[in-house]
Amino acid sequence: MTLATTLTAESPVAVPRPRLSWVTETEAPGWTQARAELELDGDRRVTLEGRESVLVAWPFADLLPHSRHTLRVRVTGSDGVPGPWSAPLDVTTTFLADGEWAARFVELAVARRDAQPFRVRREFPVAEDLVRATLFGTALGVYQARLNGAAVDDHLLKPGWTPYRERLVHESTDVTALVRPGAANALAADVAGGWFTERWFLPEPRYGAQPSVALQLRLEYADGRVEHVVTDGDWRATDDGPVVRSSLYDGETYDARAETPGWDLPGFDDSRWQRVRFAAGAPVPVARTAPPVRVSETVAPVERLTSPGGAQLVDLGQNLVGRVRLRVTGPRGTVVTLRHAEVLEHGELGVRPLRAAEATDTYVLAGDADGEVWAPDTTFHGFRYVEVSGLPADAWEVEAEVVHSELRRTGWFTSSHALLDQLHENVVRSMRGNFLSVPTDCPQRDERLGWTGDIQVFSPTAAFLFDTRSFLASWLEDLTIEQDASGAVPFVVPNVLVEASRPAAAWGDAATVVPTVLHERYGDAGVLATQYDSMRAWTEHVLGLAGETLLWDEGFQFGDWLDPAAPPDDPFRAMTDPGLVATAYLVRSCDLTARAAAVLGRDDEARRFAETADRARAAFGTAYVTRDGDLTSASQTAYALALRFDLVRDAALRERLGGGWRLSWRRTGTGSARGSWARRSSPTP
Repeated sequence: MTLATTLTAESPVAVPRPRLSWVTETEAPGWTQARAELELDGDRRVTLEGRESVLVAWPFADLLPHSRHTLRVRVTGSDGVPGPWSAPLDVTTTFLADGEWAARFVELAVARRDAQPFRVRREFPVAEDLVRATLFGTALGVYQARLNGAAVDDHLLKPGWTPYRERLVHESTDVTALVRPGAANALAADVAGGWFTERWFLPEPRYGAQPSVALQLRLEYADGRVEHVVTDGDWRATDDGPVVRSSLYDGETYDARAETPGWDLPGFDDSRWQRVRFAAGAPVPVARTAPPVRVSETVAPVERLTSPGGAQLVDLGQNLVGRVRLRVTGPRGTVVTLRHAEVLEHGELGVRPLRAAEATDTYVLAGDADGEVWAPDTTFHGFRYVEVSGLPADAWEVEAEVVHSELRRTGWFTSSHALLDQLHENVVRSMRGNFLSVPTDCPQRDERLGWTGDIQVFSPTAAFLFDTRSFLASWLEDLTIEQDASGAVPFVVPNVLVEASRPAAAWGDAATVVPTVLHERYGDAGVLATQYDSMRAWTEHVLGLAGETLLWDEGFQFGDWLDPAAPPDDPFRAMTDPGLVATAYLVRSCDLTARAAAVLGRDDEARRFAETADRARAAFGTAYVTRDGDLTSASQTAYALALRFDLVRDAALRERLGGGWRLSWRRTGTGSARGSWARRSSPTP
């Protein structure tokens, strides 16, 4: 018999007690694990009895900050035969010790305009006996750090979007290979506004008018001494860099004439740069646990088009999220404009669906006779078509780069039907485009918000297609932060909308649904433990709104949002009673909170929520099931909720609710679709 075991740890190792998982492959039929041995650094071993192998609690002493370790695992089957040791797993902790963060957030002392991009730099010496260098960096905005002329990694739009005033993450990057021991070094960064300075439908930025950055370089030497280079009042900054304008909605303007070679190298004359000032209002950052944003794919155009109005258009052949990489040759000062959209309207670029988002990047040529290559680093767009203006068609080429949070693919689907397979691939592309730092509703127009209702519905599919555990667990931390003292969960997380603080069924229920999905799909009871107080608070809040009747039939609701039967100008006019939808989710959250309590050993609370769910289920039946055994709302949504959420438990009634129905559609005079949901004259076989 052959056994092969692969060990993994939660990555990055951002906590002192990371959980461990391993997978064993064998040809032996019916093989099960009887015990596992774990070895740390070759000299510490523990034996764990039983079959547990997924997200196993750390069995050793707490790991220390800045430590490196080697782990191995060996399993023994129920037949008593031990397998070989797994390949060693190298582990490096990425968190800082309490009180260790010393960097100040620095910004331009004088900015020309709101959301002004800028550059910042500092030189410092490094001794000969350096053994390791680690950069910890973050921003209120987005940044890319550079060390001695090179970018420290290939991440984009870091540190991503969180509720900046309460939670901010930092990257931890091994930059030893970029440091020059025994010489002068230069640490620098490009900084832009990103999510921090975006206006989000508001007259003023939700978070702040100007971006800032904080960097902390840890230098470790052979004799054990440690030095730090941190952002402080001695750093210098300039807004004369090539990034003139940056906005997630509107795009980036880059003037290549303003490039200053060597600005990120030692010896550069920055005497004309201004001294930085300290920014206020930032929390101490914590280590990143979610995956970074990266370029994952390059897409070549399938066709060049000329619009009826004479515009030069490029068709990428698919909707995607990311950026355009431009290759261009032309005179110095030539302005090339790239406009992005998902559709064409009457043969022209269809920008109407973008609403207020300009989705426009601008590149000003330096005039390099050998040609120039550029892609924006501080924005992203959702698009299929690109309009290129400023140069004739033979002077430029473009390709698209797909950008999203780096998630490992775990699920695939194929069928015998090409269109069904294409639909599935569209789902995969849509997910990648909307899993960019946070789970969003759309990637193109002036929205791109973390709508809780969207991820509540989609999280089971997402967890099938990709490994979303760390991505969604990180987002759930933000949901808890944005949840108010009453337990209400806003419509969007992070919350940038004042009116989004009202509770709504199916949206706020992300607090109970998403942790449950992570537990079901990954065996992660830890996420239930972390989120349980949030789950309970939301459920208690909804029960308070429902009152003694246990019917949540008053107050604001989205209901069956975007029902195709609703008029285009009034999406709230759905076929399904919003009270039915809300009460169904009340039962659902009671059930899920009861299950979480049971898993966590909170037996009294598990019993209480389960009993409340049963009483609410009975109230639902009284209010929304007719004497004839139908529902008061004759819609797909109503019947799907009743069955999927186990709102009706009588077998005969479930059979009636689940069979013999048909959905029919007709076109109205305006070209929109109207649907009806009615019982067939005879049951469907």
